[in-house]
Amino acid sequence: MAVKSVALVAHDNKKKELVDWANENRTRLAPLRLYATGTTGRLLSESLGRKDLNCLLSGPLGGDQQIGAKIAEGEIDLLVFFWDPLEPQPHDPDIKALLRIAALWNIPVACNRATAEFVLTSAYMTDDQHQPQKPDFSEYTGRKVQ
Repeated sequence: MAVKSVALVAHDNKKKELVDWANENRTRLAPLRLYATGTTGRLLSESLGRKDLNCLLSGPLGGDQQIGAKIAEGEIDLLVFFWDPLEPQPHDPDIKALLRIAALWNIPVACNRATAEFVLTSAYMTDDQHQPQKPDFSEYTGRKVQ
């Protein structure tokens, strides 16, 4: 069975909530390959005791874009992104680009604890037979530009 990969991202005001959620779900997360941006990754690695957590750059320094690239390359199966709807973010274009690329490649996105619970406990997380349908961009990539 192929190991599923989960990207974990949280804004500053949501980092504690994500770490708490991850600790409550450590058994479910244990068999998964985890990626996280900057400080979130460090906090999760320390809290979960996982040395195998793939820590990328901080979101504002390119981490959001690194996760977006991994999504486009087919390396991420789920994006858990606890974003803060009450706080403006200086790297808002990067955040929108990350959410756009997840939607474009048909990757499930959990933006809050409730949705993360639903997705993580879904049978699809352990069912190797289920593969989300990947979009066909051949019409776009094969177009003739005049």
